[in-house]
Amino acid sequence: METGSPQNTGTAGDERAGDETGWTGLPPGLLRMRRLLLVVWLGLLAIGLGLLLGLLAGPGWAAFSVLPLAVMAWGWVMLGRNWRSWRYAERADDLLISRGVLWREETVVPYGRMQLVEVTSGPVERHFGLASVQLHTAAAATDATIPGLDPAEAERLRDRLTELGEARSAGL
Repeated sequence: METGSPQNTGTAGDERAGDETGWTGLPPGLLRMRRLLLVVWLGLLAIGLGLLLGLLAGPGWAAFSVLPLAVMAWGWVMLGRNWRSWRYAERADDLLISRGVLWREETVVPYGRMQLVEVTSGPVERHFGLASVQLHTAAAATDATIPGLDPAEAERLRDRLTELGEARSAGL
């Protein structure tokens, strides 16, 4: 597992040389949670498939239970790449969210356009001490989410974005 710091101030793979944006990466807890879920679900599938094929079709067919294990190895690497691609930056007038490995996507949400900022945390996220921040704007296409934050950081970000949104929409 990667144990590197989620704080980035421009990454080595950043194609925008000289970019002064103060990027913040996601905490490693999100990667641990996603990898654990991958291992649990695909591990159970491999065991179930091996038992089922072994009992119904014979021991030779049980070898096909390695397919979920191969998918697990590939997924382990892909989850790491995806986790490293997520980052966000609080700028003077907007929030920037960047994600994606193959198809890079950057979302710019002006503070004055934010209508609702909410912090959500499902049961699995709560177990791992994580929360997500979801931003809602007037246009549904520009809604954005930052997953897997520490709850304290998620609340801080929600409060800051709400404060900046109110100030920008009031014209201050």
